[in-house]
Amino acid sequence: MFGLGPMELILILVIVIVLFGAKRLPAIGEGLAKGIRSFRSNISDQSSDTDDKKDESKKHITH
Repeated sequence: MFGLGPMELILILVIVIVLFGAKRLPAIGEGLAKGIRSFRSNISDQSSDTDDKKDESKKHITH
């Protein structure tokens, strides 16, 4: 996982807790999760749009 071992991940987690506080972590995690979901949704929409355009261009070529 990006060359990070368990000790490095624990250190990063401790630094995040110190910087943001334990009470704000759930809100930060929720916002991060929403951002990731939105990103994945947009990527899948783009790939389906690209596939649709490829299909349309194949139809025009054959007809």
